[in-house]
Amino acid sequence: MTMHVLNVDLGDRSYPIYIGEHLLAQGELLHRHIKGRQICIVTNETIAPLYLRPVQESLAGHQVDTCVLPDGEAYKTLAVLNQVFDKLLGARHNRTTTLIALGGGVVGDMTGFAAACYQRGVDFIQIPTTLLSMVDSSVGGKTGVNHPLGKNMIGAFYQPQAVLADMALLRTLPERELSAGIAEIIKYGLIGDYPFFVWLEQNMDALMARDMDALAYAVKRSCENKADVVAQDEREGGLRAILNFGHTFGHAIETAQGYGNWLHGEAVGAGMAMASDLSWRRGAISDGELARILSLLERSKLPTKAPADMTPEQFTSLMGVDKKVLDGRLRLVLLESMGKAITTSDINPDQLQQTFVACRAGA
Repeated sequence: MTMHVLNVDLGDRSYPIYIGEHLLAQGELLHRHIKGRQICIVTNETIAPLYLRPVQESLAGHQVDTCVLPDGEAYKTLAVLNQVFDKLLGARHNRTTTLIALGGGVVGDMTGFAAACYQRGVDFIQIPTTLLSMVDSSVGGKTGVNHPLGKNMIGAFYQPQAVLADMALLRTLPERELSAGIAEIIKYGLIGDYPFFVWLEQNMDALMARDMDALAYAVKRSCENKADVVAQDEREGGLRAILNFGHTFGHAIETAQGYGNWLHGEAVGAGMAMASDLSWRRGAISDGELARILSLLERSKLPTKAPADMTPEQFTSLMGVDKKVLDGRLRLVLLESMGKAITTSDINPDQLQQTFVACRAGA
Protein backbone atom coordinates (compact mmCIF):
# COMPACT_ATOMS: atom_id res chain seq x y z
CA MET A 1 0.00 0.00 0.00
CA THR A 2 1.34 3.44 -0.95
CA MET A 3 1.70 5.75 2.03
CA HIS A 4 -0.37 8.94 1.77
CA VAL A 5 0.65 12.15 3.55
CA LEU A 6 -1.99 14.78 4.25
CA ASN A 7 -1.38 18.15 5.88
CA VAL A 8 -3.50 19.89 8.50
CA ASP A 9 -2.87 23.53 7.55
CA LEU A 10 -2.66 25.59 10.73
CA GLY A 11 0.27 27.88 10.00
CA ASP A 12 3.16 27.27 12.37
CA ARG A 13 1.10 24.52 14.05
CA SER A 14 0.55 22.55 10.85
CA TYR A 15 1.26 18.83 10.96
CA PRO A 16 1.17 15.75 8.72
CA ILE A 17 -1.14 12.74 8.79
CA TYR A 18 0.60 9.61 7.53
CA ILE A 19 -1.74 6.89 6.19
CA GLY A 20 -0.28 3.52 5.23
CA GLU A 21 0.54 0.00 6.39
CA HIS A 22 3.19 -1.08 8.92
CA LEU A 23 4.03 2.46 10.00
CA LEU A 24 4.75 1.43 13.60
CA ALA A 25 8.06 -0.10 12.53
CA GLN A 26 9.10 2.99 10.56
CA GLY A 27 10.98 4.80 13.29
CA GLU A 28 12.08 7.58 10.95
CA LEU A 29 8.49 8.84 10.78
CA LEU A 30 8.50 9.32 14.55
CA HIS A 31 12.06 10.61 14.85
CA ARG A 32 11.46 13.54 12.51
CA HIS A 33 8.81 14.87 14.93
CA ILE A 34 10.70 14.32 18.22
CA LYS A 35 12.87 17.20 19.42
CA GLY A 36 14.26 15.94 22.73
CA ARG A 37 15.68 12.79 24.27
CA GLN A 38 12.73 11.94 26.52
CA ILE A 39 9.60 10.12 25.35
CA CYS A 40 6.59 8.80 27.23
CA ILE A 41 4.31 6.36 25.44
CA VAL A 42 0.77 6.44 26.84
CA THR A 43 -1.33 3.40 26.00
CA ASN A 44 -3.82 1.06 27.67
CA GLU A 45 -3.99 -2.50 28.97
CA THR A 46 -5.53 -3.85 25.77
CA ILE A 47 -3.19 -2.17 23.28
CA ALA A 48 0.10 -2.53 25.18
CA PRO A 49 0.50 -6.32 24.65
CA LEU A 50 -0.26 -5.92 20.94
CA TYR A 51 1.65 -2.87 19.76
CA LEU A 52 3.81 -1.33 22.49
CA ARG A 53 6.98 -3.29 21.73
CA PRO A 54 7.40 -2.29 18.06
CA VAL A 55 6.97 1.38 18.97
CA GLN A 56 9.52 1.07 21.76
CA GLU A 57 11.98 -0.66 19.43
CA SER A 58 11.59 2.06 16.79
CA LEU A 59 12.63 4.66 19.41
CA ALA A 60 15.98 3.13 20.36
CA GLY A 61 18.43 5.70 21.65
CA HIS A 62 15.87 7.72 23.58
CA GLN A 63 14.75 7.61 27.20
CA VAL A 64 11.45 5.82 26.63
CA ASP A 65 9.00 5.51 29.53
CA THR A 66 5.53 4.01 29.31
CA CYS A 67 2.26 4.71 31.08
CA VAL A 68 -0.33 1.95 30.70
CA LEU A 69 -3.85 3.11 31.58
CA PRO A 70 -6.98 1.01 32.18
CA ASP A 71 -9.00 0.50 29.01
CA GLY A 72 -12.40 2.09 28.46
CA GLU A 73 -14.40 5.29 28.30
CA ALA A 74 -15.25 4.87 31.99
CA TYR A 75 -11.60 5.69 32.80
CA LYS A 76 -11.48 8.93 30.81
CA THR A 77 -11.33 10.97 34.01
CA LEU A 78 -9.13 13.50 35.76
CA ALA A 79 -8.26 10.88 38.39
CA VAL A 80 -6.88 8.46 35.79
CA LEU A 81 -5.18 11.32 33.91
CA ASN A 82 -3.06 11.88 37.02
CA GLN A 83 -1.33 8.58 36.30
CA VAL A 84 0.27 10.22 33.26
CA PHE A 85 1.50 13.16 35.33
CA ASP A 86 2.79 10.77 38.00
CA LYS A 87 4.84 8.93 35.37
CA LEU A 88 6.22 12.13 33.83
CA LEU A 89 7.17 13.68 37.14
CA GLY A 90 8.52 10.44 38.57
CA ALA A 91 10.81 9.98 35.54
CA ARG A 92 11.74 13.70 35.59
CA HIS A 93 10.55 14.54 32.11
CA ASN A 94 11.33 18.11 31.10
CA ARG A 95 9.83 20.55 28.60
CA THR A 96 11.51 18.86 25.63
CA THR A 97 9.73 15.57 26.24
CA THR A 98 7.34 14.11 23.67
CA LEU A 99 4.23 12.13 24.62
CA ILE A 100 3.05 9.45 22.21
CA ALA A 101 -0.60 8.42 22.30
CA LEU A 102 -0.81 4.76 21.30
CA GLY A 103 -4.47 3.77 21.41
CA GLY A 104 -7.99 4.74 20.50
CA GLY A 105 -9.86 7.95 21.12
CA VAL A 106 -9.76 7.75 24.91
CA VAL A 107 -5.96 7.37 25.00
CA GLY A 108 -5.53 10.06 22.34
CA ASP A 109 -7.78 12.58 24.10
CA MET A 110 -6.16 11.99 27.49
CA THR A 111 -2.59 12.06 26.19
CA GLY A 112 -3.24 15.26 24.28
CA PHE A 113 -4.75 16.89 27.36
CA ALA A 114 -1.80 15.74 29.48
CA ALA A 115 0.58 17.22 26.89
CA ALA A 116 -1.32 20.50 26.91
CA CYS A 117 -1.06 20.71 30.69
CA TYR A 118 2.35 19.26 31.56
CA GLN A 119 4.77 22.13 32.21
CA ARG A 120 2.21 24.27 30.37
CA GLY A 121 2.60 22.40 27.12
CA VAL A 122 4.84 19.72 25.60
CA ASP A 123 4.81 17.95 22.23
CA PHE A 124 2.75 14.87 21.49
CA ILE A 125 2.21 12.48 18.60
CA GLN A 126 -0.93 10.50 17.81
CA ILE A 127 -0.75 6.80 16.81
CA PRO A 128 -4.45 5.87 16.62
CA THR A 129 -5.22 2.15 16.86
CA THR A 130 -8.94 2.19 16.02
CA LEU A 131 -10.75 3.24 12.86
CA LEU A 132 -12.75 5.82 14.79
CA SER A 133 -9.66 7.50 16.21
CA MET A 134 -7.94 7.46 12.80
CA VAL A 135 -10.74 9.41 11.13
CA ASP A 136 -11.87 11.58 14.02
CA SER A 137 -10.30 12.09 17.42
CA SER A 138 -6.63 11.93 16.41
CA VAL A 139 -7.07 14.83 13.96
CA GLY A 140 -7.95 18.37 14.93
CA GLY A 141 -6.53 18.89 18.40
CA LYS A 142 -9.55 18.33 20.61
CA THR A 143 -8.31 16.83 23.88
CA GLY A 144 -9.91 16.24 27.26
CA VAL A 145 -11.67 14.04 29.76
CA ASN A 146 -15.25 13.34 30.77
CA HIS A 147 -17.18 14.55 33.81
CA PRO A 148 -20.10 12.62 35.34
CA LEU A 149 -22.40 15.42 34.19
CA GLY A 150 -21.13 15.67 30.63
CA LYS A 151 -18.83 14.14 28.03
CA ASN A 152 -15.59 15.95 27.09
CA MET A 153 -16.49 18.99 29.18
CA ILE A 154 -12.95 19.39 30.56
CA GLY A 155 -10.20 19.79 28.00
CA ALA A 156 -8.20 21.97 25.64
CA PHE A 157 -7.55 22.56 21.96
CA TYR A 158 -3.99 21.30 21.48
CA GLN A 159 -2.56 20.06 18.20
CA PRO A 160 -0.23 17.05 17.80
CA GLN A 161 3.09 17.12 15.95
CA ALA A 162 1.99 14.30 13.66
CA VAL A 163 -0.58 11.51 13.23
CA LEU A 164 0.42 7.99 12.14
CA ALA A 165 -2.55 5.97 10.89
CA ASP A 166 -1.28 2.40 10.44
CA MET A 167 -3.91 0.57 8.43
CA ALA A 168 -2.45 -2.82 9.39
CA LEU A 169 -3.83 -2.32 12.91
CA LEU A 170 -7.38 -2.54 11.54
CA ARG A 171 -6.93 -6.23 10.70
CA THR A 172 -7.31 -7.16 14.38
CA LEU A 173 -9.94 -4.56 15.27
CA PRO A 174 -13.10 -6.07 16.83
CA GLU A 175 -16.13 -5.90 14.55
CA ARG A 176 -18.01 -3.64 16.95
CA GLU A 177 -15.09 -1.16 16.91
CA LEU A 178 -14.99 -1.29 13.12
CA SER A 179 -18.65 -0.29 12.94
CA ALA A 180 -18.08 2.48 15.47
CA GLY A 181 -15.42 3.97 13.23
CA ILE A 182 -17.58 3.74 10.14
CA ALA A 183 -20.15 5.93 11.93
CA GLU A 184 -17.76 8.87 11.82
CA ILE A 185 -16.88 8.09 8.19
CA ILE A 186 -20.57 8.23 7.21
CA LYS A 187 -20.80 11.57 9.01
CA TYR A 188 -18.35 13.19 6.59
CA GLY A 189 -20.45 12.14 3.63
CA LEU A 190 -23.58 13.59 5.18
CA ILE A 191 -22.24 16.95 6.35
CA GLY A 192 -20.19 18.10 3.40
CA ASP A 193 -19.19 15.43 0.87
CA TYR A 194 -22.21 13.95 -0.86
CA PRO A 195 -20.14 12.13 -3.53
CA PHE A 196 -18.37 10.35 -0.66
CA PHE A 197 -21.75 9.33 0.78
CA VAL A 198 -22.63 7.78 -2.59
CA TRP A 199 -19.22 6.02 -2.64
CA LEU A 200 -19.98 4.62 0.81
CA GLU A 201 -23.32 3.27 -0.41
CA GLN A 202 -21.47 1.50 -3.22
CA ASN A 203 -18.56 0.23 -1.09
CA MET A 204 -19.98 -0.48 2.37
CA ASP A 205 -19.73 -4.25 1.88
CA ALA A 206 -16.01 -3.89 1.11
CA LEU A 207 -15.45 -1.75 4.19
CA MET A 208 -17.23 -4.23 6.44
CA ALA A 209 -15.14 -7.03 4.90
CA ARG A 210 -11.96 -5.04 5.75
CA ASP A 211 -10.84 -4.54 2.20
CA MET A 212 -7.64 -2.60 2.90
CA ASP A 213 -7.78 -0.46 -0.23
CA ALA A 214 -11.36 0.57 0.54
CA LEU A 215 -10.53 1.29 4.18
CA ALA A 216 -7.46 3.32 3.24
CA TYR A 217 -9.51 5.41 0.81
CA ALA A 218 -12.21 5.99 3.44
CA VAL A 219 -9.64 7.04 6.04
CA LYS A 220 -7.88 9.36 3.59
CA ARG A 221 -11.12 10.97 2.40
CA SER A 222 -12.38 11.39 5.97
CA CYS A 223 -9.11 12.96 7.14
CA GLU A 224 -9.13 15.30 4.13
CA ASN A 225 -12.62 16.44 5.05
CA LYS A 226 -11.76 16.98 8.70
CA ALA A 227 -8.44 18.69 7.98
CA ASP A 228 -10.19 21.12 5.65
CA VAL A 229 -12.77 22.06 8.30
CA VAL A 230 -10.19 22.33 11.10
CA ALA A 231 -7.95 24.56 8.96
CA GLN A 232 -10.85 26.97 8.52
CA ASP A 233 -12.09 26.89 12.13
CA GLU A 234 -9.64 25.38 14.60
CA ARG A 235 -11.48 26.30 17.79
CA GLU A 236 -15.06 25.66 16.72
CA GLY A 237 -16.13 29.26 16.39
CA GLY A 238 -18.52 28.39 13.59
CA LEU A 239 -17.96 25.95 10.73
CA ARG A 240 -16.23 23.23 12.80
CA ALA A 241 -19.43 22.66 14.76
CA ILE A 242 -20.80 20.72 11.78
CA LEU A 243 -18.37 17.92 12.72
CA ASN A 244 -20.69 17.31 15.68
CA PHE A 245 -23.53 16.04 13.50
CA GLY A 246 -25.35 13.42 15.60
CA HIS A 247 -23.08 14.07 18.58
CA THR A 248 -25.45 16.10 20.78
CA PHE A 249 -27.97 13.24 20.72
CA GLY A 250 -25.13 10.70 20.93
CA HIS A 251 -23.39 12.29 23.92
CA ALA A 252 -26.72 12.26 25.78
CA ILE A 253 -26.98 8.51 25.12
CA GLU A 254 -23.41 7.89 26.31
CA THR A 255 -23.93 9.89 29.49
CA ALA A 256 -27.27 8.29 30.30
CA GLN A 257 -26.11 4.73 29.65
CA GLY A 258 -22.81 5.10 31.51
CA TYR A 259 -19.59 5.83 29.66
CA GLY A 260 -18.39 2.77 27.80
CA ASN A 261 -21.63 0.78 27.68
CA TRP A 262 -22.30 2.25 24.26
CA LEU A 263 -19.22 2.87 22.11
CA HIS A 264 -18.89 6.47 20.99
CA GLY A 265 -19.45 5.53 17.36
CA GLU A 266 -22.54 3.51 18.23
CA ALA A 267 -24.03 6.49 20.07
CA VAL A 268 -23.14 8.75 17.14
CA GLY A 269 -24.82 6.30 14.77
CA ALA A 270 -28.08 6.52 16.72
CA GLY A 271 -27.53 10.27 17.08
CA MET A 272 -27.17 10.72 13.33
CA ALA A 273 -30.36 8.75 12.80
CA MET A 274 -32.12 11.12 15.23
CA ALA A 275 -30.61 14.24 13.66
CA SER A 276 -31.61 12.96 10.22
CA ASP A 277 -35.14 12.24 11.45
CA LEU A 278 -35.45 15.80 12.78
CA SER A 279 -34.02 17.17 9.52
CA TRP A 280 -36.68 15.19 7.66
CA ARG A 281 -39.42 16.61 9.90
CA ARG A 282 -38.13 20.09 9.05
CA GLY A 283 -38.47 19.30 5.34
CA ALA A 284 -34.74 19.40 4.63
CA ILE A 285 -34.51 15.85 3.26
CA SER A 286 -37.06 13.58 1.60
CA ASP A 287 -38.55 10.28 2.75
CA GLY A 288 -36.25 8.46 0.34
CA GLU A 289 -33.15 10.30 1.52
CA LEU A 290 -33.93 9.52 5.17
CA ALA A 291 -34.37 5.86 4.20
CA ARG A 292 -30.98 5.87 2.46
CA ILE A 293 -29.28 7.24 5.57
CA LEU A 294 -30.91 4.70 7.86
CA SER A 295 -30.11 1.88 5.43
CA LEU A 296 -26.40 2.81 5.32
CA LEU A 297 -26.24 2.93 9.12
CA GLU A 298 -27.93 -0.47 9.35
CA ARG A 299 -25.54 -1.96 6.77
CA SER A 300 -22.72 -0.73 9.01
CA LYS A 301 -24.28 -2.65 11.92
CA LEU A 302 -24.87 0.56 13.82
CA PRO A 303 -27.88 1.28 16.03
CA THR A 304 -30.46 3.63 14.56
CA LYS A 305 -32.59 3.91 17.70
CA ALA A 306 -31.94 5.38 21.13
CA PRO A 307 -32.24 3.10 24.18
CA ALA A 308 -35.82 2.24 25.06
CA ASP A 309 -35.37 3.46 28.63
CA MET A 310 -34.38 7.02 27.64
CA THR A 311 -37.26 9.47 27.97
CA PRO A 312 -37.65 12.74 26.05
CA GLU A 313 -37.20 14.56 29.37
CA GLN A 314 -33.89 12.80 29.95
CA PHE A 315 -32.68 13.71 26.49
CA THR A 316 -33.70 17.33 26.99
CA SER A 317 -31.90 17.54 30.32
CA LEU A 318 -28.67 15.93 29.13
CA MET A 319 -28.55 17.83 25.85
CA GLY A 320 -28.84 21.04 27.87
CA VAL A 321 -25.34 20.37 29.27
CA ASP A 322 -23.81 19.96 25.80
CA LYS A 323 -20.92 22.21 24.76
CA LYS A 324 -22.97 23.50 21.84
CA VAL A 325 -25.51 25.15 24.13
CA LEU A 326 -25.04 28.92 23.74
CA ASP A 327 -26.65 31.50 26.03
CA GLY A 328 -29.07 28.89 27.29
CA ARG A 329 -30.25 27.90 23.81
CA LEU A 330 -29.77 24.41 22.45
CA ARG A 331 -27.95 24.32 19.11
CA LEU A 332 -28.12 21.27 16.89
CA VAL A 333 -26.25 20.26 13.77
CA LEU A 334 -28.87 19.25 11.23
CA LEU A 335 -28.99 18.57 7.51
CA GLU A 336 -29.92 21.38 5.15
CA SER A 337 -29.76 18.84 2.34
CA MET A 338 -27.92 15.61 1.61
CA GLY A 339 -24.24 16.45 1.96
CA LYS A 340 -24.73 19.83 3.62
CA ALA A 341 -25.08 20.52 7.35
CA ILE A 342 -25.99 23.61 9.32
CA THR A 343 -25.88 24.56 12.99
CA THR A 344 -29.13 26.07 14.24
CA SER A 345 -30.98 27.11 17.37
CA ASP A 346 -34.21 27.47 15.38
CA ILE A 347 -35.67 24.16 16.51
CA ASN A 348 -39.39 23.41 16.65
CA PRO A 349 -39.88 21.85 20.12
CA ASP A 350 -42.82 19.75 18.93
CA GLN A 351 -40.75 18.26 16.11
CA LEU A 352 -37.90 17.57 18.52
CA GLN A 353 -40.27 15.74 20.85
CA GLN A 354 -41.60 13.72 17.90
CA THR A 355 -38.02 12.68 17.06
CA PHE A 356 -37.37 11.62 20.67
CA VAL A 357 -40.47 9.41 20.61
CA ALA A 358 -40.08 8.00 17.08
CA CYS A 359 -36.37 7.19 17.44
CA ARG A 360 -36.57 5.24 20.67
CA ALA A 361 -36.04 1.48 20.52
CA GLY A 362 -39.37 -0.33 20.37
CA ALA A 363 -41.16 2.66 18.88
